[in-house]
Amino acid sequence: MNPYVILAFVVGAIVFLGIFFHYVPFFLWLSAKVSGVQISLIQLFLMRIRNVPPYIIVPAMIEAHKAGLKTITRDELEAHYLAGGRVEKVVHALVSASKANIELSFQMATAIDLAGRDVFEAVQMSVNPKVIDTPPVTAMAKDGIQLIAKARVTVRANIRQLVGGAGEDTILARVGEGIVSSIGSSENHKSVLENPDSISKLVLRKGLDAGTAFEILSIDIADIDIGKNIGAELQMDQANADKNIAQAKAEERRAMAVASEQEMKAKAQEARAKVIEAEAEVPKAMAEAFRNGNLGIMDYYRMKNIEADTSMRETIAKPGSSGASNKPLG
Repeated sequence: MNPYVILAFVVGAIVFLGIFFHYVPFFLWLSAKVSGVQISLIQLFLMRIRNVPPYIIVPAMIEAHKAGLKTITRDELEAHYLAGGRVEKVVHALVSASKANIELSFQMATAIDLAGRDVFEAVQMSVNPKVIDTPPVTAMAKDGIQLIAKARVTVRANIRQLVGGAGEDTILARVGEGIVSSIGSSENHKSVLENPDSISKLVLRKGLDAGTAFEILSIDIADIDIGKNIGAELQMDQANADKNIAQAKAEERRAMAVASEQEMKAKAQEARAKVIEAEAEVPKAMAEAFRNGNLGIMDYYRMKNIEADTSMRETIAKPGSSGASNKPLG
């Protein structure tokens, strides 16, 4: 026989077997048969056609069968995979729940998985509770002393509330709110430092896990530190504010007084200006009176005598005056 024909036959056989074992995973079918899982080669071939990987579905069926979960069917696993679920996580969770005597149905597990939660981790958390450390929570007692508390919250997953239930952030927020409320209701910071368990007891009684995906088992205060004296700082700030207000009012009064003084000076200068203006009109009036004959020479001398007498009196009245006299005319 022609060696080229033999080579072509061998190559063709290899290609055929490769395609056959790709679409018909014979060894996977054999593994399922040995494990007691009933599945045919045609079903494995149809999985390939439906773009469902047999290497995910068949091992999951084997695991469920070996764990005694014989109610899980191939169609259910395929449907969950096509819906975007994680088949391995769901089967692992169902097996763990079965071994731990936790009631978990396939429908519930797939719903939790499709909701975006790790159902296998949730089952493990139900068996082995998780400890969540809260960030530092700052609160102030009634005496004005600030306290900084840290708590450790032990939670267990609530399988029934995993779909639609709130997560860890809600638990931490509620616990922090409870700590602030408990410290704020204390008469003084010393009582909180003496009995830190009173905080955890008060917070635990509030039922903070309602509507969440967790069940709070315990709340323990890990650490409490003393912060600032907020009451004293508030009093100092109030005193500074009062001082600034008083200074502002005093400055306002001073400015008003200065403005009033300036106004009085302006009025006095205006009055002096009017007096000088009036005095400047006197000679004109006298000259006009002389021309009209309303003022005689004797009247003029008497007026000058009165002015001289007035000037003498003013000079005598001044301090340190020597008593010099100005004799009146005539």
